[in-house]
Amino acid sequence: MPLLKPFRTHYQKGLRRLRESAWIGPDRRWNRWAGWLAPGLLVKRWLFLSVTGVLMVGVGLMVWLKLTPVFYTVQFLGELLRFISRIIPNFVSGPLAIIAGVLLIFWGQTRTLGAITDVLMPGKEDELLDVLLTRRRLSKGPKIVVIGGGTGLSNLLRGLKQYSSNIAAIVTVADDGGSSGRLRREIGVLPPGDIRNCLAALADEEKLLTELFQYRFQAGGGLVGHSFGNLFLTAMNEVTGNLEQAIAACSKVLAIRGEVLPATLSDVQLWAELSDGRRITGESKIAEARGQIIRIGCDPADPPALPRALKAIQEADYIVMGPGSLYTSIIPNLLVPELVEEIATCPAPRIYVCNIMTEPGETDNYTVSDHIRAIDQACGRFLFDAVLVQKTGPSAAVVNHYAQEGAAPVFVDREAIVESGRRIIAANIMDERDNLTVRHEPYRLARVLLRWYTRTQAIW
Repeated sequence: MPLLKPFRTHYQKGLRRLRESAWIGPDRRWNRWAGWLAPGLLVKRWLFLSVTGVLMVGVGLMVWLKLTPVFYTVQFLGELLRFISRIIPNFVSGPLAIIAGVLLIFWGQTRTLGAITDVLMPGKEDELLDVLLTRRRLSKGPKIVVIGGGTGLSNLLRGLKQYSSNIAAIVTVADDGGSSGRLRREIGVLPPGDIRNCLAALADEEKLLTELFQYRFQAGGGLVGHSFGNLFLTAMNEVTGNLEQAIAACSKVLAIRGEVLPATLSDVQLWAELSDGRRITGESKIAEARGQIIRIGCDPADPPALPRALKAIQEADYIVMGPGSLYTSIIPNLLVPELVEEIATCPAPRIYVCNIMTEPGETDNYTVSDHIRAIDQACGRFLFDAVLVQKTGPSAAVVNHYAQEGAAPVFVDREAIVESGRRIIAANIMDERDNLTVRHEPYRLARVLLRWYTRTQAIW
């Protein structure tokens, strides 16, 4: 028996290799191979086209040589088939030849796809097909334009990228606080903070890139407080010449799904007039002033829009505004008149995602209709058809936690909303966190938005 052990080991290894091959592989191998023939990958049509081309080349050669090869080929095949049928009956040799041909085709195609996979994604054969199917599905998704800024916009993008890669995020460039503000003052670049967050949210390797882009230096003199992402975008801005090209270059490096576009390339400064007569200049100082905002604008007034942003709105299938800080993330985009004009005339469905909680210093005691009224007043146009609101309120613990900071849940005053001409979409899109804060849950939010978009398309 010990003498048989090497042969048994060799046999087991050979059987294992045979199982892993495309001849008699398990269901997983068969499903993976068959997946390449799934609709949408555009593989079958090109295989068929290649086979047709080979046949046409053969026919062309035979016609060119006046069919002489056809005569001898048919004669030779006839003799060969008669010889085989004398040795092996045709009811046996025929099926055997068909089976052998099918196995050779199957084996050859599998090895071809395996060789391609080894080059593109070594060691991840199962993932390549999934990646291709996902990218094909996302490329057919609707063209969505999202307008806003801050963490609210990046949070939404994190969910939307699961449904479409045709996303254009139009971002405010009015930020003047934190690392972005320092870079703006010291180097003269447009603030990269909100753009950085959106790029990280749209990237395929989101978790790792978010950690990298959000990393803040803790030492190094002038580096302290700066995030790596802001410095990266600033360096790209210096290399490429302007922020638009810098974002495009970063998008290629990060392989993001969609594109991020600044609302304008002008160096705008936000200002707000308060009910007590004060005029506050600077986005970061408006909320700190803790006053009731009655008017908001920017210097210089009426900045020109980025042409690519205008084109994105013109081609949009769906426009989403918010969520985000009303006066410092959403409305700054609407201070660009060309953007407002394009949104107002765009035939695509348009929806505003209202915040769940009020923001001290910006929207104290605001209801949903107050948010709508502020947007209408800032741009002077009817920009969206519906408003998405949280259906059920936060827990008592969360409400008490926010009350200590002067914030409260945004009240849904239905009659006033309807009077404004907007449709109300209520859904549970809130995520209560362990630290007693609430955010829009990105995947539920995206699912609700896409469901409403699908329904509007069915109606229209």
